[in-house]
Amino acid sequence: MKHLLSLLTTTPQEISELLNLADQLKYENKNGISHKRLKGQTLGMIFQKSSTRTRVSFETGMYQLGGQALFLSSRDLQIGRGEPIEDTARVLSRYLDGIMIRTFAQSEVENLAKYGSIPIINGLTDFCHPCQVLADLLTVREYKGHLDGLKLCYIGDGNNMANSLIVGGLKTGMRVSVACPEGYDPDKQVLTFAKPYQGFRLLRDPMEAAADADVIFTDVWASMGQEEEAAERRKVFEGVYQVNKKLLSVANSGCMVQHCLPAHRGEEITADVFESHAQEIFDEAENRLHAQKAVMVTLMER
Repeated sequence: MKHLLSLLTTTPQEISELLNLADQLKYENKNGISHKRLKGQTLGMIFQKSSTRTRVSFETGMYQLGGQALFLSSRDLQIGRGEPIEDTARVLSRYLDGIMIRTFAQSEVENLAKYGSIPIINGLTDFCHPCQVLADLLTVREYKGHLDGLKLCYIGDGNNMANSLIVGGLKTGMRVSVACPEGYDPDKQVLTFAKPYQGFRLLRDPMEAAADADVIFTDVWASMGQEEEAAERRKVFEGVYQVNKKLLSVANSGCMVQHCLPAHRGEEITADVFESHAQEIFDEAENRLHAQKAVMVTLMER
């Protein structure tokens, strides 16, 4: 495993090994066991999309692993003034030991890996969010004890979260059911990947999708960069594509609820459901730190 570009390019064994390492690093962290496995190394963090959890978890993770992280916004780099990503990749490869990038186009992540000579980590693109979903899988496994055979349900926009949850869920042996409005389906490449899996279903009815679910995921109706579509999207999603008590009534007893955050209470999830599952949701947020540390150690440890 040279890079983490998407879960499509990651094998089931690699995902399992990342989750196991995340468990180990989390245990060591909680018990005060030093794990300076990236001592002296530097991670460049390119942000063309802002984020609370991505920046803080990667920066803290590198510190705990004995390395350092450099925050690089588009204002700090020549990318913001038109320098090609392939030139940026070749320059930064001579300074850094790894790059995490949070951006819009998946092609930018792919080109960093193609032209650079150091590990590249996808911190989020419009296509996928592999780091978040590794944290999600880690959280579900902590609560349920396993992943294989569980039913994962996703309600909402067929966005980068839906794309990565479908791939990550199916590759770890979960059944995956997704409910999206017509015209807001997951990416065609992901649907092509999922087609051979008998445990995958793409539906329009959230109640049908949530039936017998062990964990339900959702995300905002309008993601970053879609603010101008927010009003139109609200008309499409409102009143139907929401995680609420009625939806949970058809899920399995003890069904988890997960949200990648930030959450818009009263839109994709009701305030009462969010608060009643807050422990699970904020454990999920914490696990970004541990899952990403596992990714960095796997890719960068010498």
